[in-house]
Amino acid sequence: MEKRKLGFWEIWNMSFGFLGIQMGFALQNGFASNILQTFGAEVHELSWFWIVAPLMGLIVQPIVGHYSDNTWTKLGRRKPFFLTGAVLASIGLILMPQANIFTAFLPALWVGAGMLMIMDASFNIAMEPFRALVADNLRTEQRTLGFSIQSVVIGFGAVIGSVLPYVLANWFGVSNQAEDGSIPLHLILSFIIGAVVLITTILITVFTTKEYTPEELAGFNKSDNTPQPEIKEAKLSDIFTDFKKMPFTMRQLSWVQFFSWFGLFGMWVFTTPAIAHHFYGLAVDDVKNQTYQNAGDWVGILFGIYNLVGGIFAFALPAIAKKIGRKRTHTISLFVGGISLIGMYFMPNEDWLTVCMIGVGIAWASILAMPYAILAGSIPPLKMGVYMGIFNFFIVIPQIINALIGGPMVKYLYNNDAIFAIVTSGVSLIIAAMLVFRVKDVDDLKSNSEIL
Repeated sequence: MEKRKLGFWEIWNMSFGFLGIQMGFALQNGFASNILQTFGAEVHELSWFWIVAPLMGLIVQPIVGHYSDNTWTKLGRRKPFFLTGAVLASIGLILMPQANIFTAFLPALWVGAGMLMIMDASFNIAMEPFRALVADNLRTEQRTLGFSIQSVVIGFGAVIGSVLPYVLANWFGVSNQAEDGSIPLHLILSFIIGAVVLITTILITVFTTKEYTPEELAGFNKSDNTPQPEIKEAKLSDIFTDFKKMPFTMRQLSWVQFFSWFGLFGMWVFTTPAIAHHFYGLAVDDVKNQTYQNAGDWVGILFGIYNLVGGIFAFALPAIAKKIGRKRTHTISLFVGGISLIGMYFMPNEDWLTVCMIGVGIAWASILAMPYAILAGSIPPLKMGVYMGIFNFFIVIPQIINALIGGPMVKYLYNNDAIFAIVTSGVSLIIAAMLVFRVKDVDDLKSNSEIL
């Protein structure tokens, strides 16, 4: 027995739900800081409000991964989880920019932070089962292609989410002005549209993708004469046992992921205040005038550019990885991204930041594909979900650390000049690039050429 070789559009449909997830994620990443500052958060407090996001990932993803490994329903194995996550995330998307309607009960800032928590917990419920689904359904030689297509879909979704507020305001005349303490209409509509797209794309994946049963996956593994864990009743305590037994390749990749996501988190949290202060000349606490909203909209365009570049570059990743290897591909991509973030400090004006975003997009595409393609070859198939969830520890832990120390660093070390937080993010990506050399790619040991 072996898995059926899937066609391009089958792989595309299997990953299509990620377009909606990433569109919502892009709206969160690009505009949550804007919304929280409008509701009253200080610039050095932003990372503390953002800490709820990685905390939710730390708690939710390994649990969801564990139970999706050991669950079979009429909908399948992974699909019930990312469908549930999509519904909950949509609720958070709709309510976060409208948190001020709950001011009779709680301050808008706290309600907004709560919606951020709900959104990120829900994205985490959906995200890793999606990655596990790709690893479940694809043959070894198609995994790099599968994760690269997933990166393409992620890139397109993120572009749409990032530029949507700018498009609504500048192409369709939707107001980007609001009274003090309230959110402009173009942001509210963007988040509502994001919620609708999220549900729609997830449903397309649910109805077009068939999953292999746990028994079929076990049969595929036996045909390769690979030892296979027996199917047994799920126990939550197994997560701790699996953590201790994580593959050696996964341990090596954990350090690469740590510094990659430490850098990304700093970029997401501090880009808006950094650009507003460093390029638009605003005081660090001046968040209630039209110039600040214009700076926030420009950040959306910049994030859209790096996601567009990431989506395009993801098409080239399989060919590049075949030519020079997955490790070297990831190393170069991370280095380019790190230099680009550091370069933001030296740009003469905000328009030149588009050049930096090209380099960030190259790194982003690789971060979304290469570590998972390398990791999948070292994980037992029936443990794919839980190990993808545990792997997320090394995404969320660096974000939690950045959330705890990022604000104090900006306030006390950088004198509230957030552009230096962006420079720090660039240095972090360069460290991640150097650590890739330590990683052992299991699939590299199985063939003389890189697997596509």
